[in-house]
Order: sequence, then structure tokens, then C-alpha cells
Amino acid sequence: MQRAVPPASRRPERGPKSLAECGSFASLAKKARELDALDRALRQTLPSPLREQVRFAHLRNDRLVFLASSPAWASRLRLMQTQILATARAIGTSASSVTVKVAPQPPAATLPDRSKPLSPAAAVHLKAAATSITDPELRALFLELASIAETAVSRTDGTD
Repeated sequence: MQRAVPPASRRPERGPKSLAECGSFASLAKKARELDALDRALRQTLPSPLREQVRFAHLRNDRLVFLASSPAWASRLRLMQTQILATARAIGTSASSVTVKVAPQPPAATLPDRSKPLSPAAAVHLKAAATSITDPELRALFLELASIAETAVSRTDGTD
């Protein structure tokens, strides 16, 4: 015989909370400031290379949760947990354990290179498109773009 309803999970619900459960924006901002101050205070006691590779994530119950960029940095941070707990207690945070999770840092955002000149072929196509456009303002814009392509090409050729 099979159950019609799946058993209820013992874990609390995960995922997004309703806005009413989150509290006011002021209380969220205050909590964020407190966690940021705790992050700065705890990471400041770490040696320089380690400090840049880990970040404080959360204080859950009596556990400090850190994120490390790789398993090697996570191991180094775990070796420093006695020092981290002593610092936490010194600044008034009641923590009895340190948890380190590996979470690679997101890659740095790269901006596309916008300085690429238009090719000579693009200038030819812009001129051809300009001849077929009846709107004089739009035709002038296309010809202006074609002239920019020509100037960029003449600069790179050294003919200017």
C-alpha cells in the first residue's frame, strides 16, 4: 500500500521568504552593517594572502560561516579557527565553532573592447546603405559613420 501524501519534511522551509517575514528595511540594513563589521574584524586578524581569499558569510546560532575561494584556502582557514574564535569572543560574539564552505569567487567582469575601428568593408557597406536611405538626417549619420571608419583605417595605415 502506498501513501497518498508524501511525509512532511523535518527541515524548515528553504528558499525565498515573504516580505512580511523579512522585517523592515531598516532592520535588514542594520543586520547587514553588523555582519559587515564582523567580517572586517574577523578577517583583519588573518594573514594577508588568506584574508583576500576568504569572506565571512553568516553567523548562524553559535557558528561562524566563512566562504573560501578554493579547498586549499578553506584548509588554511580551518587551521586558524582557534584564533578566529578568540577574536569573535573578544568583540562580543558568542561563537563556538567555525564552518568553512568552498565557494569560488565569481570571475571579474570584463568590459568589451569598444575601441575597435570599423573595417574598410564596413565603411563601403555604410556608404551603400546611405545612398538608399531617403531620410536626409539618417543618411548623414550613416555617412558620418563611414567617414569614421575611413579615418581609423587611414590612421592605422599611416597614410594620414
